[in-house]
Amino acid sequence: MTKNSNIFQGELSKSTVFLNKDIITPHYMPKKLPFREKQIEEMVSSLSNSLKNQKSDNLFIYGKTGTGKTSTTRFVLNQLKNFAEEQKASIETVYVNCRNYNSKYKVLSKIIANFYPEKEFTGFSSSFVYEKMTNFVEENNTQLIIALDEIDKLKELDDLIYSLTRANDELNKGGIGLIGISNQLTFKDKLDPRTKSSLCEKEMVFPPYNAEEIRAILNGRIKKAFKPETVEESAINLASAIASKESGDARTAVMLLLRAGEQADKNKTEKITDKEVQKARKKVEEQIIFDMISTLPEQEQLVLYTIANLTIHTKGVKRLGKENEKAMLLSGEIYDEYNKMAKNFEEKPVSQKWFGQYLTELNMYGLINSTISGKGQRGTARIIQLVFDPVQIKKTIEKELNR
Repeated sequence: MTKNSNIFQGELSKSTVFLNKDIITPHYMPKKLPFREKQIEEMVSSLSNSLKNQKSDNLFIYGKTGTGKTSTTRFVLNQLKNFAEEQKASIETVYVNCRNYNSKYKVLSKIIANFYPEKEFTGFSSSFVYEKMTNFVEENNTQLIIALDEIDKLKELDDLIYSLTRANDELNKGGIGLIGISNQLTFKDKLDPRTKSSLCEKEMVFPPYNAEEIRAILNGRIKKAFKPETVEESAINLASAIASKESGDARTAVMLLLRAGEQADKNKTEKITDKEVQKARKKVEEQIIFDMISTLPEQEQLVLYTIANLTIHTKGVKRLGKENEKAMLLSGEIYDEYNKMAKNFEEKPVSQKWFGQYLTELNMYGLINSTISGKGQRGTARIIQLVFDPVQIKKTIEKELNR
């Protein structure tokens, strides 16, 4: 480096396998969404009434993380908005991530900020903001479509959804349609009956991608993301196989190639092979797991937090495991400790029925191992063992619960 050169100059001259790194990130929005044609068609059918100045169907979408729910929803909403402008139809679409806007007031404020960007509504009541929204819809004879992503993160879920769906009863012109998106397959079972009947007019499930589909998704991005002949076919196959086997999550495969590319640049190999993918695997798996934890509902996070805390303090049925294994816990003792934790976090504990459902879901996500107690144990209690580092899980959930 010369005396007067900038400290970043060296980075630009380094050799790299990337053409456009942004394209191989999970946040990239492709112009086409392969293998989601059926879901797109169903969404178009549900939303098409808005083009006739009629209220669209409410739609509830659920499926595992990385199955294209968010990308598909945003793609369809963008297409609808663009077409509405061409047709001079009065349609407004608003996307809200409820992890960032997790209360009724925050969601309503986010919605009207799209209509009155120059005004500040901080300090006003929820009812005032709600009236501003409904007044805008009625005065402009607008069809407003609101997509609530990670809807299970809402603290006042039933109140907000019921208010938004029942707003149509008060409107003389225009209408409000909702799209709810959740990773939780059993989420709708937790809704108040009134909310469920008003929200779930139509439901869609996004299935996991298989290895062949993931490989095709990767190939579509590789051409634009990497320099020619820098990604070996076997590396693509390995990333696809890992992602499909573990979760059917396309984001996992994308992140594997992203980190593998960074590994190739670091080692100056100028090629992405199986070796780079394998090296990237642990880092990506950890990132995916902690991303998954952050999307869990608070009560489910609290159950996982309790398991991590008990594991750290080596309580539970340690005698069942080997010396170096993580503590093996009985579901009953976890539930007792969970009740104490819930009070500490000022949360109302769920019933044993829902607690058991949460354990089933955590097992399905691969965060815990759950087995029925075998010979020598009383009854048929479930034995629970944490899969990942309890200290890291505890820290991650503490950040989420204290948000």
